[in-house]
Amino acid sequence: MSLNNNLNKILIIDFGSQFTQLIARRIRELGIFSVIVNHKKANNLNIFNNKIRGIILSGGPLNVYDNNKFKFNRKILLLNIPVLGICFGHQIISKELGGKVKKSKFREFGLAQVKKVNNSQLIKNFFNKKNTNNVWMSHADQVSKLPNGFKVIASSKNSKFTIVENHKKRFYGVQFHPEVTHTDKGKILLKNFLFSICKIKKNWSLKHQKLKLIKDIKDQVGNNKVICA
Repeated sequence: MSLNNNLNKILIIDFGSQFTQLIARRIRELGIFSVIVNHKKANNLNIFNNKIRGIILSGGPLNVYDNNKFKFNRKILLLNIPVLGICFGHQIISKELGGKVKKSKFREFGLAQVKKVNNSQLIKNFFNKKNTNNVWMSHADQVSKLPNGFKVIASSKNSKFTIVENHKKRFYGVQFHPEVTHTDKGKILLKNFLFSICKIKKNWSLKHQKLKLIKDIKDQVGNNKVICA
């Protein structure tokens, strides 16, 4: 899907997570247009325009200190666009803004319980009456020190900084994967990011996309005939 259209959108920067396509799917299910770009392409700031209302940094298999394997353009965090980091993306935000990331004592893979510590727009209706929730973890590293201006929103047994935010800058990080169905109410968290934080309005549907594709094909084919399989 093209970045060059008139729809407000969420830009998903892909760092190689197996769940990146799921992030896009969840956002589209919520009625918002989204585009995935490889992290290398995202380093070109020319792709960012006023139609990008929010940025999501995906998870990934790398370590944030693997500078030979990937580079992140820190200027992305200076664009005054809300950013949500998921797992590896959460670690990138902390590392780039002066926090620290280290190997976890206990690698977390699977369900984990997180407990609410502070309020945030991001977690409205996300936690149960006991202020806990079950989420899906998949990480070997974790944030060990937050950057200045950030606060803890929720913690797990093995990860103090499971949900964090810098409210003023509109930066948010989650160590788990809200996009997978194993995380209870994960779509609610994404919904809060889209509508309460990014202030984006619904603008996409499967029907809308189907009609656009039909028009694009007709424009390209014209009166010619095509073979479709």
